[in-house]
Amino acid sequence: MSLLARLLAPRVTVEAHCDLPCGVYDPAQARIEALSVKACMEKYAASDDDQFRTRAILIKEERADLVKHHLWVLWTDYFKPEHLEAHPGLHQLFWDATKAAGAAKKSLDPADGQKVIDLVDQIAAVFAETKK
Repeated sequence: MSLLARLLAPRVTVEAHCDLPCGVYDPAQARIEALSVKACMEKYAASDDDQFRTRAILIKEERADLVKHHLWVLWTDYFKPEHLEAHPGLHQLFWDATKAAGAAKKSLDPADGQKVIDLVDQIAAVFAETKK
């Protein structure tokens, strides 16, 4: 082994079930964005200012994409096969939640925003169980 390779070689090996030792993943990020989606829908409905309503739609769509992003990170980087064994409906739950976030992008109905929040809350409950 060359001197450079020895100097750059890791001195300590760390094992973790996720990218970094736990503490970097949390469904709270997805929930905050889901709450923003619903709030934008409600603010849109309460306003008759066209410019404000346009901005509400743009922000809602951005936030819905962020919900999907945060869920995908949890789904692909945090949850492992042992979690899926303990919670066999987890893939379907993530599928439903990301599809609901996508549907909320096309909707102005706060009930659709609430559906995203409810599904994120279900994922958060499973997440909390895996942290025990």
